[in-house]
Amino acid sequence: MNVMMTLNNGEKMPAVGIGTFMVSPKDAEICVGEALKTGYRLVDTANAYVNERAVGRAIKSSGIAREEIFVSTKIWPTEYRNPHAVEETLERLGLDCVDLLFIHQPSEHYLEGYRMIEQAVREGKVKSIGISNCEGKYLDDILANCTIKPQVMQVEAHPYFTQDELMTELNKQGIKLMSWYPLGHGDANLINEPVFAELAEKYGKTPVQIILRWHLEMGFCVIPGTSKVNHVKDNFEIQNFALSKEDMAKIAAINKNKRYYYRTDDKLKAYASRKPTYESK
Repeated sequence: MNVMMTLNNGEKMPAVGIGTFMVSPKDAEICVGEALKTGYRLVDTANAYVNERAVGRAIKSSGIAREEIFVSTKIWPTEYRNPHAVEETLERLGLDCVDLLFIHQPSEHYLEGYRMIEQAVREGKVKSIGISNCEGKYLDDILANCTIKPQVMQVEAHPYFTQDELMTELNKQGIKLMSWYPLGHGDANLINEPVFAELAEKYGKTPVQIILRWHLEMGFCVIPGTSKVNHVKDNFEIQNFALSKEDMAKIAAINKNKRYYYRTDDKLKAYASRKPTYESK
């Protein structure tokens, strides 16, 4: 069972996927393979995760038809002016087309990176466009200059940081939110909030599963990452129950407007010169 969402270009995207941030190539290949066996049909990776080849190997060896798997990845800032960046990304994945391609950070030349992805859409190499970590002025800039509106925004979101203000704008534009750090970067304080223990007992789930289900109730796409095979199945089993409005209100009460990642000008400048060391063939 895969809950699906419809993007503003008509494409369908699973609402639950497996993320591969901070997962080694070896573990990514194992966990993505297990995820596909379990029933996941969305896999998220990135140039910067240096595990695209491993993800591609897992997809190829799964035996599942390519059109059944939704693949998203991200172009790193050092590649925004590389005219071959999309083709090189596809080569690492072993694919002819990706379902969703993001610019990863609003670093130097990010509009050029976005235009490159727009061209890749026109050439049939990419189906949908994403923007990652591009809240505020960066979203405004992209919307003012794009010829193809983005379909997905990937940003930090969790019960301590609910992205209410951003969601108002995204809903207006018909852009879906894909949440990273969905468990608050694994913060034990968040996971051990009494409300999650209470709801876990009520629904026969774990506190982590309650938090991940919260993302779906919020209308988010959620991509929990893991390097542990036993977590793969648990993270997928959030689609067979629903939280009530009353329970969602209880969770809303713990919002602290607390981020774990802060984008700074210094970080963006560093990203623009920090080229990933890609996994060898």
